[in-house]
Amino acid sequence: MDNSKLTRRGFIHAAGMAAGAAAIAASELAPHSTARAESPSASTPETPARKFYTVLSLGRLGFHGSFEDSVALAVKYGFEGVDPDPGYFAKLSDDALAKLLDDLKGKNLRFGAAGLPVEFRKDDQAFSNDLKKLPAAAAELRRAGIRRVSTWILPFSDRLTYLQNFRTHAYRLRECARVLEDHNQQLGLEYVAPRTLWRSGRQPFLHTLSELKELELAIGTDNLGVQLDSWHWFNAEETASDLLTLRASDIVTVDLNDAPVRLTLDQYRDDQRELPASTGVIPIKTLLGALAQIGYDGPCQAEPFNAALRALPVEEASAKTAAALKKAFAEASV
Repeated sequence: MDNSKLTRRGFIHAAGMAAGAAAIAASELAPHSTARAESPSASTPETPARKFYTVLSLGRLGFHGSFEDSVALAVKYGFEGVDPDPGYFAKLSDDALAKLLDDLKGKNLRFGAAGLPVEFRKDDQAFSNDLKKLPAAAAELRRAGIRRVSTWILPFSDRLTYLQNFRTHAYRLRECARVLEDHNQQLGLEYVAPRTLWRSGRQPFLHTLSELKELELAIGTDNLGVQLDSWHWFNAEETASDLLTLRASDIVTVDLNDAPVRLTLDQYRDDQRELPASTGVIPIKTLLGALAQIGYDGPCQAEPFNAALRALPVEEASAKTAAALKKAFAEASV
């Protein structure tokens, strides 16, 4: 669960409102998007058995719940992991935390990635204040055995040029990565690809995997990776070939979802998605097949940002999410 000061949910709500009703009206007559990734050999019956695991991420589904609630729902509906809750862990003694970790192991539950608790997208003072707190936060994560940390990158700026924004991100995220590296933790970065977002500001910023790789090269630490999202991979018009340029160790965590039907790439909004394998617009078989081929062994969680799902009782939403992930894995034969 991303605990950055500027949350994805808060950001996409504001951005979605700003996108206006024009795209929605146009979608009624728009053809089904033809932007699809080609099917690789990775999605044949020879696809290796998956090593990645399903995580129940209540925050990504739009719900608030205690860590105990997440664990109970994960066990009930067959998830293989849960989001970590650093705030909850910090309240536990070493003995109590050890007992909790043993209990999770007994339930065959693993952790997903923790959110980076540093606001690096705003002013220098906000960044500096949070950076000072990061060593203690990273130590708390290490105490719980959490090595995966991730965050997302705003795909535009209203005041910085691309190069200025690139340099700012490289400096700030380098400082964060160095702290995490001291605690044997990896930082995954997520690019945000919908055109309705990166075109919404004065200056577009990075929104593809190749651009993200350039930023990570500029950051220069050895503990960087990708927070991969099927939604952004699809909106960036990327393919299996792009995924196969990555090693398993390059991917920190994976968000899975599907896209609404009868929209074009110019109309997708970040706050209007579907559960994975529910519409067939995003070629999930291709993505999961590529992940299996490279041997990715980390967390996968649904992130639909879907109003209809949020309106359900949390039990029903968890059950539907578990069924969607199982369907996606079955279709990909992983």
